[in-house]
Amino acid sequence: MNDWTDRAAALADELVEKGKLRSREWSAAVRAVPRHELVPVFYEQDPATGAWLRRDGTDPAYHDRVYANRALFTMIGEETGSWGTAVVGLSSTSTPGLMTRMLEALDIRDGHDVLEIGTGTGYNAALLTHRLGDRHVFSVDIERDLVGSARDRLAALGYRPTLVAADGAHGLPEHAPYDRIIDTCSVPTVPWAWVEQTRVGGLILTDLKLSIHAGNLVRLRRSPDRVEGRFDPTWAGFMPLRPGTPSDDRTLPVRDRNRAARRTTDLDQLRPWDNMVAWFLAQLSVPTEIGYGHTVDEHTGRPGDVFLTSSDGSWCEVSEHAGQVWEAGPTPLWAAVEDAHRRWHELGEPAWDRFGLTVTPDRQWVWLDTPDGDHSWPLRLLL
Repeated sequence: MNDWTDRAAALADELVEKGKLRSREWSAAVRAVPRHELVPVFYEQDPATGAWLRRDGTDPAYHDRVYANRALFTMIGEETGSWGTAVVGLSSTSTPGLMTRMLEALDIRDGHDVLEIGTGTGYNAALLTHRLGDRHVFSVDIERDLVGSARDRLAALGYRPTLVAADGAHGLPEHAPYDRIIDTCSVPTVPWAWVEQTRVGGLILTDLKLSIHAGNLVRLRRSPDRVEGRFDPTWAGFMPLRPGTPSDDRTLPVRDRNRAARRTTDLDQLRPWDNMVAWFLAQLSVPTEIGYGHTVDEHTGRPGDVFLTSSDGSWCEVSEHAGQVWEAGPTPLWAAVEDAHRRWHELGEPAWDRFGLTVTPDRQWVWLDTPDGDHSWPLRLLL
């Protein structure tokens, strides 16, 4: 297939077949938008070496990848985390199937005004603009260069939504109110500015993540004094919302087994994030953001023991052999994971769609089954 329209049509057909695209309107948008024009360059890691490879239109496989149902990193750079300092993806365009699933979940209708948080490449804005028209689509991104590139590429395709370089946490008050807000980056709490800028009866779809993987998409409906709704049944994740003013770097705790308490664990899940709901419950129970990683086996070079770290200096390390745990610092991280798994079992092993979120001006909380039920957890800005 040499014509991009054939590739776009094949992508739409694939999304329909996989149950990620149902409506005629969004299918027409996927078929009409040339994704390659909005993603002229992307980066992917060599699975053998981990090196980042640059892909563009000169690569024979470029078009197959661009029109596949896959996320693509569009910007890379150095970042420090629990693993140390490494080159990582800083910005990406999500899988088209996730985009269409979210757009359909928002129940967007003709005449709706939609604000997108996280312009990125502009592909999602293009889908929205094809569906709604220029004057109904607004999008913000913290990266001024990304916004400029997206604006130029969209204009070349005949799309002229309102794009603004701004901190997405503040929304876009000058064009409010909106019928729908779609957030394509993750946030630890829902900014009240988004609520204020949503019409009563309108919807917000965001990715609530307390730490890496600890959370999910949640759809919230606006009432006069709050927004409230349930988490999506299927897990999904986005890169974190990048603040307008970067926070100070925090020193990672030094893991020294000689200065840690040693014990065993009965938990048979070495990687606690493999159970996403229990991992979310663990993060809800502690006041500090949890990071994680693997040690590297010096003999095989493969991932070895698991470690967790937090910004209050706490850490733990769990050996894949015999369930050995080393734990230190003010927050017992592995104990929080064990307690979360125990609680998850006691609650009947709930799936994501039994959980919901309520946001008011002065507090936010996650709940199980009903907002005023017996089981709820307050959200707070993590240390």
